[in-house]
Amino acid sequence: MATGVKATVFLGGGRITSALVAGLRLAKYDEAIIVHDRHPNKLRQLKKQYGVTVEPNLHQAVKQAGLLIIAVRPDSISDLLKEIRNIPRPLSAISLAAGIPLSKLNAQLRAPVRWARAMPSPVCRTGRGLTALTFDRTFPRIAKREVKTFFGKIGTVLDIPESQFDAFTVTYSCSHGYHALAALAASAQGLGLHRKTALTAAAHALADGILSWRESKTRLAELVQEATTPGGIAAAVVNTMDSSGYKRIIKAGLRAGVARARRNAKQT
Repeated sequence: MATGVKATVFLGGGRITSALVAGLRLAKYDEAIIVHDRHPNKLRQLKKQYGVTVEPNLHQAVKQAGLLIIAVRPDSISDLLKEIRNIPRPLSAISLAAGIPLSKLNAQLRAPVRWARAMPSPVCRTGRGLTALTFDRTFPRIAKREVKTFFGKIGTVLDIPESQFDAFTVTYSCSHGYHALAALAASAQGLGLHRKTALTAAAHALADGILSWRESKTRLAELVQEATTPGGIAAAVVNTMDSSGYKRIIKAGLRAGVARARRNAKQT
């Protein structure tokens, strides 16, 4: 890379980096992308699959960053930031680590670095992602716009208060859809449907139904009422699921996720 050219630099070459880079390539993002990871196999795979520049040396990667994306596990954040603590120039750093608040990021890597948090969905690899952003109060307005534009290339962007970040994190995950699809299809198979037919039917119920709601702009409550005619089959299914604790189970799952995020913060 030519001297003075600043790149988008990912520290961490795992699944979310792979998904982000795939989405960026799909969007014809033409800025330089550099990935650092301590595992050579990950770097080789990313270079082969997406044509990114790989940099095994952490400090050389950071030196080339115009936008620094921290894409490591929450329990690795602290050690990583200790290694790069002396950054002498203004730099926008975006943490993807769930549960780690801006206050802790700022405490470990101070100005002139300015911090934001992002929570991008792995679905961004298809260009249909959803990313929540929250910014430190000192984050410059122009830099904010640049970050929003960057993540906007791979899907919808929401700018939300940090106080809502954990709740967003446990709600938006595509794991809900995959888990519901697997559970619904498995139950349908138990009723005698062939696996492929069960998956097709379950996917239609979840994905196409929700897409219809998004495109029609009809209130969700109206669609629920329309689909669950009193005395009908759908009403019997939904009422039985609710009385069996469906909503209670979802609430318990989300609360467990928030608790996990808060433990991440305490352990950093």
